[in-house]
Amino acid sequence: MRRPLTLLLPVLLASLFLTLPGCTARSLATAPWPGVLQTLLPASVLLLGERHDAPQHQQLQREAVAWLADQDRLAALVLEMAEQGHGTQGLPRDADEAAVQAALAWNEGAWPWPQYGPVAMAAVRAGVPVLGGNLPRRELRTALTDTTLDALLSPAALERQRQAVRDGHCGLLPEARVPGMARVQVARDLRLAQTAVAAQRPGRVVLVVAGAAHTKRSLGVPVHLPEDLRTKVVIAHTGIAEEAMKSEADLLWQTPDLPPDDACAPLRQRWQAAPAR
Repeated sequence: MRRPLTLLLPVLLASLFLTLPGCTARSLATAPWPGVLQTLLPASVLLLGERHDAPQHQQLQREAVAWLADQDRLAALVLEMAEQGHGTQGLPRDADEAAVQAALAWNEGAWPWPQYGPVAMAAVRAGVPVLGGNLPRRELRTALTDTTLDALLSPAALERQRQAVRDGHCGLLPEARVPGMARVQVARDLRLAQTAVAAQRPGRVVLVVAGAAHTKRSLGVPVHLPEDLRTKVVIAHTGIAEEAMKSEADLLWQTPDLPPDDACAPLRQRWQAAPAR
């Protein structure tokens, strides 16, 4: 039976906003999560950016995994939170959490399992492989001095990446270390992109979960994906999004702001006691 036009109109409008040049994600407020993802499909890669300390964002991820898997649309879940080369391929759907953590070589100190475990387990229970996509720790030193990574971004994007490193270290990082740290970020984005490309399956989407900075169209993972690959970006954010963020994603998803927190305070205290070289 044909559906009434009044029921189809919100989805049609959402799709229109997503495809018209110049339209931003703030134009889209017509469907609840995660059904709104329907307006972004089909896609080969769907990037979902988060704020790491926002529990609501991990909940969005879990719901996105379940929704895509229920429709048999999910090829793989790629996580920034695990290193490239580790994955759950071969594990049964009923594998316990300890087995999944072992398969992913999970670093609990860096990424609390209670925070991301439900996201990974939703994929495992659906029979979808979970893949680590981050730069292996053993390769960090090499990336620091690999100047070929600089050329993977435009000069303007490279400077934005370096400024993001300065800001991320609260202005305390010695300037001599900024280029190397920016290269590490580029290397991480490159590995996430490579992992996503390798995980493709016809007719399905690879979901990449990473920090919002890694998902930006201008300097993150999308830069390193093939131009002919259909890629969509969703960035979850708290409070009001910065103006510059609106051109970085196909969809911005707002969640309530978090309590004020001076994340730089402990870093200042630590570096005042032992200044970084």
